[in-house]
Amino acid sequence: MEKIGKYHVIRKLGEGATSAVYLCEDPFNKRQVAVKRVHPDALKDPERGHLFKKLFIAEAALAGKLIHPHIVSIFDAVTDEEEKYIVMEFVEGSTLEKFCDAAALLPVQTVVEIIFKITRALDFAHKVGVTHRDIKPANIMLVGDSDFDIKVTDFGAAITTSSNTTQVAGIGSPAYMSPQQVKEHPLDHRTDIYSLGVVMYQLLTGQLPFQASNNFSMIYQIVNTEPLPPSSLRNEIPRSVDGIVKKAMAKDLEDRYLEWDDFALDLAEAFRTEGASEEKSFADSEKFNTLRAMPFFKDFTDVEIWEVARFSEWQALGPGKTILREGEEGDYFCLLAAGQVKVTKRNKLLNILDSGECFGEMAYLSQEKRRGADISTMSDAKLITIHNVALEKASDATRSHFDRAFLTILVERLTMANVRLSSV
Repeated sequence: MEKIGKYHVIRKLGEGATSAVYLCEDPFNKRQVAVKRVHPDALKDPERGHLFKKLFIAEAALAGKLIHPHIVSIFDAVTDEEEKYIVMEFVEGSTLEKFCDAAALLPVQTVVEIIFKITRALDFAHKVGVTHRDIKPANIMLVGDSDFDIKVTDFGAAITTSSNTTQVAGIGSPAYMSPQQVKEHPLDHRTDIYSLGVVMYQLLTGQLPFQASNNFSMIYQIVNTEPLPPSSLRNEIPRSVDGIVKKAMAKDLEDRYLEWDDFALDLAEAFRTEGASEEKSFADSEKFNTLRAMPFFKDFTDVEIWEVARFSEWQALGPGKTILREGEEGDYFCLLAAGQVKVTKRNKLLNILDSGECFGEMAYLSQEKRRGADISTMSDAKLITIHNVALEKASDATRSHFDRAFLTILVERLTMANVRLSSV
């Protein structure tokens, strides 16, 4: 096979019962893509053919809808009678399966960070009306070999709130199914929350929460049995993490996390608690939550917040540290995520800036790169630095939101200046 539609085949990446995935070259967009081509025989199967076709159409319908840094993008889909395939983002890496082995477990903090990123991806999917329904390590890709950047893939079993079709039962991997899913009850995002709890358990301990020799035994345990706490299988797991897994895997919906945000918040707090005594770089979970809480970023989407988290630089500074010097040139601006800084000119105090405020933005807004004052920390501070060149390479939507935020700040400062002048 040399081509699938307009896509030039480079090599086969893998094959399953119903489809094969190929690495292809997209000649129009000059990029490599993964093309999942459905086996024609699978769709003709007298027992399951109708189901396979239904699932393929559901996944194809998601093309262009799930654009998120932690979700594998679906670019295109072809549903002709002769040919059926889906064109996806090609992710070079492996799945999380290799880290579910007791001999290859990741640090607890890294597991918490990975699960946090997945909650953000699945929350995004939920907000556009999509429930994955087959969350498991094999459907979570690790991008490259470092930084544990992840992407959720394979939405072939997904259900959508916009669909009027009947929910198909019996779809998913039994070991990761929620009690509601194995009972074939109506499902929403909380079934994915349960499944992600199982993935977290497995990544932490190297084993599934329920051990069974057949699906019937597995289903019985999912519905009726409480698993051992992860810490009983791995001593360094703190009780706070035990509690998160337990709540995510609660059998009754009212006891489970009701929203993805609640799950993510507990993960971020547990990570900060466990890492508080160590000197290390800022975790992505902390960056995301910090930016999301700042008024400056209130109009940014979650996708744009992730973009900012990626291209910004973060520092923890003690009191008395000079950030900007009068007269020096600079091609960056800063946002104060925590603490206080003072603005001085020739040793005269001009202003005190608190957490959430930005400074040095004129280096981006104008051609003048020379700093007009000294800025230094008055307390322990968390500083976010954004270089002009990084923002210039950002998406149009992100740059537009920065421009609007800067305009709001400039109007507020002008208003305050007018008030001061009128009171003189």
